[in-house]
Amino acid sequence: MILSHDVDGPAGAPAVVLLHSSVCDRRMWEPQWGALAAAGLRVVRPDFRTCGDSPASEVPYSDHEDVRELLDHLGIRRAALVGSSYGGKVALTLAALHPDRVSALALLCPVRPGHRPGPAQLAFGAAEDALLDAGDLVGAAELNARQWLGPEASPEAARLVRDMQLGNFRSEPAATGDHELPEPTVDLSALTVPVLAVSGAHDIPEFRRIPADLAALIPGTVHVDLPWAGHFPSLERPAETGRMLLEFLPRS
Repeated sequence: MILSHDVDGPAGAPAVVLLHSSVCDRRMWEPQWGALAAAGLRVVRPDFRTCGDSPASEVPYSDHEDVRELLDHLGIRRAALVGSSYGGKVALTLAALHPDRVSALALLCPVRPGHRPGPAQLAFGAAEDALLDAGDLVGAAELNARQWLGPEASPEAARLVRDMQLGNFRSEPAATGDHELPEPTVDLSALTVPVLAVSGAHDIPEFRRIPADLAALIPGTVHVDLPWAGHFPSLERPAETGRMLLEFLPRS
């Protein structure tokens, strides 16, 4: 199955793939989508399985291999990957397993492969599970919007996060079984591509530490801590985040 996706920008131009958070779907990149394409980049944004327009899988799969197969389908040999949260984990895994396919990594408040939740994440998960167990999908989606958006997020951004998460909650029960393959072990220290690792000052401690840890682990990584951001800077200050990405992403 080829993931549901959008493509824009000049054919043959340097490619960039936008990988969304597990809370969201590909609509989270709408604020940056047009600007990246207008800058001359070939921009791709997929929905992971059970998110947005991509259905659940009936066969074993992995998200990073789904992205690689999408690149093959589109005839893109090499691309920069921009990953938000869980999308950052997918980007790191793909880059580690297929380094010839990745030209750069921009990681916005990423999850790290092998990450185990800390106290703040476990507390959030327990609160979310309680709402889901009670059948309150709307309340659980609202909880996610409150938790992951920083103080500068607009009401429109909060509504979008609620809508995306609610759609994902409603899609997940449609899966006939858990077909996701076990997470592979990867060596991130062997990465040689340019890496931008972004953290938000209003994010939970676990996610604030990961970009700093990546900067210590991966040679040449640039770590930027945004004093205004929560977990989704691309939705909180869209234009500023877009400019940051354009300054970092390779154009050739």
